[in-house]
Amino acid sequence: MTIDQATFRTVMGHLPTGVVAIAGISALAPHPQGLVVGTFQSLSLTPPMVAFSVDRSSSSWPKVRTAGRLGASVLAAGQEPVCQALSRKQPNKFADVAWHLSEYRTPRIAGAHAWIDCAITHELDGGDHVIVLAEVLHMEAGEGDPLVFHRGRLGSYREPVAA
Repeated sequence: MTIDQATFRTVMGHLPTGVVAIAGISALAPHPQGLVVGTFQSLSLTPPMVAFSVDRSSSSWPKVRTAGRLGASVLAAGQEPVCQALSRKQPNKFADVAWHLSEYRTPRIAGAHAWIDCAITHELDGGDHVIVLAEVLHMEAGEGDPLVFHRGRLGSYREPVAA
């Protein structure tokens, strides 16, 4: 059975995801390089690792990759403008984004829901995407609720019942 791309996107869009900004500081640019992913996940407790995927056609990922280390900022509810800025194709996506450098020399977006400093360890084939594995160097949680992507829209998460 062949599944067409429109059906695949529609059905998979029913799965809510977090919105994570991935950024690195490269010696090749005077400002951070970054992109947004919706596929960020924990991978391993020992060693602590995360995984995310990036479209092979991304022009931003090669720039982030050169840093070797990256900052993953889990965007908070209300940070839709940050998501939009980092999703655009422009030379300095961070021009209007408040950020600071972590002790691991990775960009952290101000006001994010959580921050994870990582070192890239592997890149795997994932069809039209690259699956990136990274070891966690440091992590911190912020306050508030995460920004959520669901059915093509950005929004907030409301906790109806604790699990």
